[in-house]
Amino acid sequence: MRIVQGLESYRPDSRPSAVALGVFDGVHLAHRAILGTAVARARAEDHVALACTFDRHPAEILQPDRAPAPITTLDERLGLIAETGVDATIVLAFTRELAAIEPEAFVKDMLLTRLSAREIVVGFNHRFGRGARGDARMLASLAERLGFQAHVVPPLEVDGVAVSSTEIRGALQRGDVARARRFLGHPYFISGSVTSGAGRGRTLGFPTANIAFDRTLLVPRGVYLGRLTAEGRPRQAVVNVGVRPTFGETTLAVEAHVLDFSGDLYGHPVRLEFLDRLRDEMRFGSVDELRAQIGRDIAAAREMRSSG
Repeated sequence: MRIVQGLESYRPDSRPSAVALGVFDGVHLAHRAILGTAVARARAEDHVALACTFDRHPAEILQPDRAPAPITTLDERLGLIAETGVDATIVLAFTRELAAIEPEAFVKDMLLTRLSAREIVVGFNHRFGRGARGDARMLASLAERLGFQAHVVPPLEVDGVAVSSTEIRGALQRGDVARARRFLGHPYFISGSVTSGAGRGRTLGFPTANIAFDRTLLVPRGVYLGRLTAEGRPRQAVVNVGVRPTFGETTLAVEAHVLDFSGDLYGHPVRLEFLDRLRDEMRFGSVDELRAQIGRDIAAAREMRSSG
């Protein structure tokens, strides 16, 4: 997939395009339905399949005090979009100037003219243009008048609930990573690198990889079943998110004990997925109590792995 930063950098293909429009934070199942529709229409009509997204959530500019914490970074989002089969993604820098463009001008000047769009795909609740006045109904009206096809993807439900980034954030913030995974269609994950820590895990008999990350972590403190991927190889792990209260520390850390692994991951870039929640963070009366609980956590993780 080609990544294009800004409309001014896009060089139109000789073919027209089918454009999926949205923020696509998390690239969850409903987003994949939108992107998949654009890909299907492009293949059917010999068009170019494009995703058009923004470098950040619009609320970060328009309502910074109410902006939701992102589920994925921009790079992670682009990687997930690439999995859907689109040919290129155009990343627009979201600014107040962009937000001030009238809905019709946004469609006509940016999508139809600059991206050669002949088909535009949005979710049922997508808003665009100045004051978020553009919606699915307006897009259908513009399609009839300007001569393109509009496709509005209806709500997609899982467990009787409409899939949305808001619903996923709520599940993650409660620690229900299994529910979030069902809505996302993939596990919630963070990307980072392995750094040196205090070495307490090794002295306890359970060495851990300390994950350095530079984002807001959406899951609460606790112990999780996870999967750590380094050098292209995924390995099951028990993940602790917390401040290590038994040792009187206060800095949030993410540590992964990789099952059946004794190698060195220091300095490696990794992807850490959260598969299920094992328990809350706890303070123990002694190191021996902590060591025994870690043993139980690992046994529980192995049981989950064998049954899953």
